[in-house]
Amino acid sequence: MSDMHHFDTLTGPERSLRSSGVINDPPKAPSLPENESEDLRIQFDESRQSKEYDCDPHSLPSHSHTQSLNDSLVMSAADAQPLISDSGGEEPATATCFERSTSPTSALQRNRGAEYQKVGEEGICKMHRFSLYETTSRFYLVGGDVLDRKFRILKVDRTADSDELVVAEDEIVYTRKETNQLLNAIDDGNKTSGGLKLRCSGWGLLGFIRFTGAYYMLLITKRSQVAMVGGHSIYQIDGTDLVPLTSSASSRVKAEKVSEEARFVSTLNNLDLSRSFYFSYTYDLTCSLQQNLIEEREALAQGSSRKSRDYHDGMFVWNHHLLGPASKALQNTYDWCMPIRPVRDAFAKRMSLADSIVISLHARTVSITVIARRSRFFAGARFLKRGANDLGFVANDVETEQIVSEALTTSFHAPGPQLYANPALTSYVQHRGSIPLHWTQDNSGVSPKPDIELNLVDPFFTAAALHFDHLFKRYGAPIYVLNLIKARERTPRESILLKEYTNAITYLNQALPQGKKILYKAWDMSRAAKSRDQDVIGVLETTAKDIVTRTGFFRNGDDMDTKSRTQNGVARTNCIDCLDRTNAAQFVIGKCALAHQLQALGMLADETVDFGTDLVSALSHMYHAHGDTIAIQYGGSHLVNTMATYRKINQWSGHSRDMVESFKRYYNNSFLDRQRQEAYNLFLGNYIYVQGQPMLWDLATDYYLHHADPRAYSERKRHDYVQWFDPQHLEERRLPPIVRPAGNLADKPLSFFDDYWLEYYRPHLMSSLVKLFPYKANSLRKYPQAKEGHDGVHESNAVSSKPAVGRDMQDTAGSKKAVTIAVPPDSVILDHVAKDPQAGDQKSSNALSDWLHLQTVQRAQSGHAKALSNDLQDGSSGQKPGKTSRDKTAVAQWTLDQFVANSLNPSVVENEADEYLRYINHPLNLPLVVSTDDPPHVKSEFLAYIQSNTPDAVAQMQSAEDDIADFQEFLDVGDDPLTVTEADTPKKRYKAYRQWLKGRSLFKQQRADV
Repeated sequence: MSDMHHFDTLTGPERSLRSSGVINDPPKAPSLPENESEDLRIQFDESRQSKEYDCDPHSLPSHSHTQSLNDSLVMSAADAQPLISDSGGEEPATATCFERSTSPTSALQRNRGAEYQKVGEEGICKMHRFSLYETTSRFYLVGGDVLDRKFRILKVDRTADSDELVVAEDEIVYTRKETNQLLNAIDDGNKTSGGLKLRCSGWGLLGFIRFTGAYYMLLITKRSQVAMVGGHSIYQIDGTDLVPLTSSASSRVKAEKVSEEARFVSTLNNLDLSRSFYFSYTYDLTCSLQQNLIEEREALAQGSSRKSRDYHDGMFVWNHHLLGPASKALQNTYDWCMPIRPVRDAFAKRMSLADSIVISLHARTVSITVIARRSRFFAGARFLKRGANDLGFVANDVETEQIVSEALTTSFHAPGPQLYANPALTSYVQHRGSIPLHWTQDNSGVSPKPDIELNLVDPFFTAAALHFDHLFKRYGAPIYVLNLIKARERTPRESILLKEYTNAITYLNQALPQGKKILYKAWDMSRAAKSRDQDVIGVLETTAKDIVTRTGFFRNGDDMDTKSRTQNGVARTNCIDCLDRTNAAQFVIGKCALAHQLQALGMLADETVDFGTDLVSALSHMYHAHGDTIAIQYGGSHLVNTMATYRKINQWSGHSRDMVESFKRYYNNSFLDRQRQEAYNLFLGNYIYVQGQPMLWDLATDYYLHHADPRAYSERKRHDYVQWFDPQHLEERRLPPIVRPAGNLADKPLSFFDDYWLEYYRPHLMSSLVKLFPYKANSLRKYPQAKEGHDGVHESNAVSSKPAVGRDMQDTAGSKKAVTIAVPPDSVILDHVAKDPQAGDQKSSNALSDWLHLQTVQRAQSGHAKALSNDLQDGSSGQKPGKTSRDKTAVAQWTLDQFVANSLNPSVVENEADEYLRYINHPLNLPLVVSTDDPPHVKSEFLAYIQSNTPDAVAQMQSAEDDIADFQEFLDVGDDPLTVTEADTPKKRYKAYRQWLKGRSLFKQQRADV
């Protein structure tokens, strides 16, 4: 750890002296004898610094080559002392700005053991906290690391032309003291124009965007931690700030352009970045856990410390367009800018798609995280984006990853250390997306279900071929297609796509080799859910077991000690919208995969998890929130049909909720989807303003914004209609073997490869454990099925389900309070008849009443006497409905016979006899208390109450005159009380009558209907 905490760096002249050999690398402090003192003082390059930072050269901190080498160099106190957090370790949602003194200090002193640190070398510094300062001509973005001890500065020009982005990245990594001196020098150099002012503070930079004029800088101002994977924190964006990179003096824009610019900004604001957008400083959220660990191991084998941060095509990076100008202007783009992705991470809540939960299972702690990634290609609203474009990208393309890990080990690494070999990590990935055909729905009318129209009938199914080739590239083979659209309809709509989609799969499978073909299953889930004799969940569970068995799942580890495995292939689920039915199917697949993941971690003996468990109940809530987030982004409302609908346990309240969500979805699709689509096109860079071209809101259609330019068809390479796939994409995914660092990396500590604990544990910070995120993560406490175990730890009943009436009653909001009469087992009846000879002479209808009487007696003898209704309810908890062989009339007759028999033959149990004996033996002659002394150990409040009720105190009680008048008015009743006179109208009793005279209802106090 000592190698990671050198906070000072060298200046520009030091780098030149070092590169020319004039000075050598300074030895580390521990290697110097205590009696030696060889310190260097190097001055700043004043001409370069004054020009770059626009300040007075004499105000810059200076060093002199001629000063004595015996001057001791010490670290500033602000850098040496530990930080103290006011929130007890919990970072606030809003970032705090960089704290600087009011005036620059005299001389810049350096630590004798400071290392040479520069961006791009071993001392690379990634920014976590940002402060934006401004002058009349410049913006200065000061970024600090996670420990708030190393700082870098980014300078943005505000006077450049509107079509240019001038950004200068300083290569020096500064200490707090140096940063403070530099900012104060800039402040002194700009005193005549207002000095240096703080504009805002934030947690990250999303990039730069331009409309008709100057560029804007988009900053993350608020965040909240929602998940943690391998010790790496995942944050949700809670607030952003769009900062224009212009000044009032340099803005000379025409009036018409001002209105156009304002409308572009208003359109962009329709995309709410504070909901369901996530980022991480140290973990690549755009890739699955399997892909991340494979790339990390491959990079380690090639002699690199970490995987490349190049996000390739950026399929799941929604600010890819904003990162374009930054990548051209900056050398280290991703040190400053945060790639974000929408939807949810399941450590959290709308997870996101990021949401997670921590559960205690058999005295072992397991963490479940659900992460969803929505593609930025062909993205949009429900009826405006259907099917696929000519590049093979489909609408509502979402990748869902379910990570299950044991929380005993935090990082990705195993003891040894074996880098990226932690065997307690598993994941499973599935996919949803629109049907990859060219089809649309015109919602310009008033119909909530517009007709489906096939726009292009392609005999070679080019769009579907490109789409499945993309899936092979991302997930491998096989691909299991679960098609849930309707097969039989009065007016053909979805069934039109069913036939065409089936033909597409049949055609594409002709060229695929054996064992790599697309597995296809079509099932009308909507019809099965409406049928009383079909088990929807049973069919989905059978299909899910087949899917997970064929595709497998990922488990990290080393084949020498633990059996690692990789996922090859993916389950692709779709319905017509890829929302309600798709989400229910994905939950069942995720439930099956969860059982396999827990068994691989040694927490389950078999590969099944019952529906009645707390574990499945929590997973159901997570997938429900997961589906709600996708439904809001694509359809404009929450899920209409939830798991309760398909499990046929929906109550009347659920039906009303479904109707409300259906109306909300219809309203959004009819009136608001176009505005959301314009915001998507603007933020994603599908539309870029060009002088002389139509404005975004003037376009009749955005078809050409999402499809390839038809004029470029002749220049494109024709797609092979037979060999439509890349054979390399069908190769099996394998986890690279564990490789120990070699060469220059052999002697490096673990912190050189992964310093996750700086953000996880936050050293040098006084913090409270209970306020750290691992202690606040979601648990079973938030779900109604949770039960508390020993020491307050919530455990999950993951092996067997809880007893419930009927199937899947564990997910209902509350059980109905009613008495249910159940038929006892025959063995109990026969045993009671054998003990009571008279019972054998009675009719068989008395069997139930005898059994009920026997149960009541036994409970009374055990000291647990309860109401008869509770006994009947307990006795019927294991009875399944529909299994009773006797009808309700017979049961009622048995109960009446038993009531008559008990009335004619009363009996007293032993406990009741003892209670009656104790009552009659109670002493009758009790001594009267005649003493006025206070009893011992009397409570003060009781004594004060007794003393306050003395005759004198009662005599002093008085009522207000208004209260007496009101009481007298209430007692005065006229001869004809039903007639209201004018004298009665001011009285309080006629308040409702006065309201009625004003036109309001007499009972509900609302305006009366006319």
